[in-house]
Amino acid sequence: MTLPSTYADRNCSLARTLEVVGERWTLLVIRDAFYGVRRFGDFATQLKIPRAVLTSRLKLLVREGVLTRADDPAEGVTYVLTAKGTALWPAVRALMNWGDDFYSPDGVKRAVRHDRDGGLLDREGRCQACGSLIPVPEIRVEPGPGFDPTGPVHDPVSTEINTPRRLLEPIAPPRIPRPTDTNRLTSRGRSRRGDG
Repeated sequence: MTLPSTYADRNCSLARTLEVVGERWTLLVIRDAFYGVRRFGDFATQLKIPRAVLTSRLKLLVREGVLTRADDPAEGVTYVLTAKGTALWPAVRALMNWGDDFYSPDGVKRAVRHDRDGGLLDREGRCQACGSLIPVPEIRVEPGPGFDPTGPVHDPVSTEINTPRRLLEPIAPPRIPRPTDTNRLTSRGRSRRGDG
């Protein structure tokens, strides 16, 4: 039996929220948007998500005002969290805390710090060094003691996500040479101008 796509209880804000973020992959798309992923291909590569599912999730999140879609001349189509999307950080962080508590015996997978002074943030987002409640753009995320760096070779997006970085800071797309570049490489890996 197929599950309905909407919840019957319209008098529950949690039910309404789950209509937006409750489908499989959606919170992971949002998580990666916090980590700076912006391009469709980077979401697909990082999450290993079927492209049709990713398209569906991105369209829903744009329609609901969680993400905004822009056509950037340098990067192509990008997806960026809106203020409404950024407001989901406490929920995303609470779920990460729960996962760390119950499924990460070696400690947190990702530590969150105040980028300005390096203080660890408590569960409410308060810096243990200065005592301030830290807004999302000032939060730095980095591998924690429970992070497992071993495993298969990672793509450039994973490598960026797994290095200390501020939330919402865009992942710089790798530069792909265009056919108009004067220093193009031939199939043997040498430049046509003979300087490489």
